[in-house]
Amino acid sequence: MGMDRLEPRHFLRELFEAAVAAAQPELTLPAALPSPPPGRTVVIGAGKGAAQLARVFERHWTGPFEGFVVTRYGFGVSCEKVEVAEAGHPVPDEAGLCAAEKMMSMVADLGPDDLVIALLCGGGSALLPLPPDGFSLSDEQVLAETLLRSGMPIGGMNTVRKHFSRIKGGRLAQAAAPARVVSLVVSDVPGDDPAEVASGPTIPSHTTRADALDWLRRYDVALPEGLQRALEEAEEAPRPDDPDFRRHEVSLLSSAGKSLEAAAGLAEKIGLPAVILSDSMEGEARELGRTHAAIAREVALRGRPFRSPVVLLSGGEATVTLRGKGRGGPNGEFLLALALELEGVEDVSALAADTDGIDGSERNAGAFADARTLSRIRAGGHDPQEFLLSNDSWTAFAAAGELFEPGPTGTNVNDFRAILVAARH
Repeated sequence: MGMDRLEPRHFLRELFEAAVAAAQPELTLPAALPSPPPGRTVVIGAGKGAAQLARVFERHWTGPFEGFVVTRYGFGVSCEKVEVAEAGHPVPDEAGLCAAEKMMSMVADLGPDDLVIALLCGGGSALLPLPPDGFSLSDEQVLAETLLRSGMPIGGMNTVRKHFSRIKGGRLAQAAAPARVVSLVVSDVPGDDPAEVASGPTIPSHTTRADALDWLRRYDVALPEGLQRALEEAEEAPRPDDPDFRRHEVSLLSSAGKSLEAAAGLAEKIGLPAVILSDSMEGEARELGRTHAAIAREVALRGRPFRSPVVLLSGGEATVTLRGKGRGGPNGEFLLALALELEGVEDVSALAADTDGIDGSERNAGAFADARTLSRIRAGGHDPQEFLLSNDSWTAFAAAGELFEPGPTGTNVNDFRAILVAARH
């Protein structure tokens, strides 16, 4: 496809596909596998792409093993030997609790000649609920729902989750001692700290109980008295200098940065300049949308800081502080805010989507937008500004016919945003 026949929506879809392809486990996992140990090999995993990671592992592992992974409902794929369970996300459920308990039992009673391989990716935090002694699944559900409404960034939520858990924050690996643990991680967190992916069940924590309480204060999160007291009195998660972790290894298989570079490379192959703004943008989705719109407007109307044609790329973890009762996720909210800010600006097209294929709790990964998006929404008698105020981006883009629905992708390297600013006519 050359620039002379560039169709914006098709091109943006191809950029997304290039980003996802760069994070596929078949490309990244085999070279990271360790050698088989003298003893047993136990494979565990959690996240939206955990089943795909397990299937690739099976194809390339040369020794005996036993395995179990948990993924989100609808994200499972068939494996020959690894058992695949599905559970609730983003709010944990009973199936996730059973999966966490089974995982802990699988790594118990291992010896120094045994090996645990942990396949971790985004979504694992919700899929592995295991509350502290004296608390129930319903307590962890209340915590999850409260954090999801708070607008707290993923790093803050995971810091809190680690201190209300018997499996997160390195505790799963601690239970496997004295076995060696190799963690193979697909990063969906800004900054690519593997200890934050899936709340790091096999990776020791750099964060503390005080950090967790500080996040709650900063976002004015009011928890039930029992949960608040549990966090105030929680045992610290194991630290990196704990001797249980001295033989452990961690490999980062893929990340937002690597996927954005793949998308930029595809654009540049057809002669279209690409600029990666950042792979770790965090914050309120609507504010990020407005900021991206300001940059795109400046490019489109004034030719600065980049000249058109150009594609602007970014990644990271947008959040939504729920104010209304609408449907949708952070990518839809980002894009609706961007479209409102760019009203009247021609020659700009955009795609915002979650690389796992699901934005929030609906079936779409995100949506497309261009100069006619708002008129399409209004043609149905709707007010796009009201949709934004009520966190109802899904309904807005459904009305415009611009939902992006690629289905589960088998990986998760966070949000993907591409804004094409074409040459002015």
